[in-house]
Amino acid sequence: MYNTAAIVLAAGLSRRMGTVNKLLVDIRGTPMIRATVSACAAVCDAPVTVVTGYQAAEIEQALAGLTIELVHNPEFASGQASSVVKGLNAAPEAKTTLVVLGDQPLLDGGALERLLQAHRASDQTRITLPVNGDDRGNPLVIPLALKAALLADKTDPGCRKFTRDNPGMVNPVPFQDPAYFTDLDTPDDLEFFQTGPPR
Repeated sequence: MYNTAAIVLAAGLSRRMGTVNKLLVDIRGTPMIRATVSACAAVCDAPVTVVTGYQAAEIEQALAGLTIELVHNPEFASGQASSVVKGLNAAPEAKTTLVVLGDQPLLDGGALERLLQAHRASDQTRITLPVNGDDRGNPLVIPLALKAALLADKTDPGCRKFTRDNPGMVNPVPFQDPAYFTDLDTPDDLEFFQTGPPR
């Protein structure tokens, strides 16, 4: 069994970004999805599981040369929950599994390691997630014992509903690091990220 695995969600339609697939946007000289997957690989002893869907061939090309496991979600247009299910079913068995959004441009290995350290320092039977006041961030850290529970609700599987319905199974950890709370959904988000104040 591995200690740490990661599922990176890279299947979305990127509708709000217009004609651009946000995961392929250049972030400091690297496609954003490649930077995210590389950050995960830096803290995982298991191969990173990447869930593809929309423009899967382009995503795979951007990840060429990385040690990863690709799983395609043919139902990617139905929403994120279907990709989480695909990822949870495909990821190797590990004591903890990170569930990571592909569009967090500030996320790096250091931020992921700090989140994992917070998980290890708390009740490791719970799902750990970063919070800043009322804001819930990403990624989430899923203990092995709860993977089956996230898949049990066939009508609304995945992390969002489970964590809201079962607060006793959640370990919210306060963070101020914008890496956990910054994602790029729209052209305005991208412009602000590229031209706004340094983070």
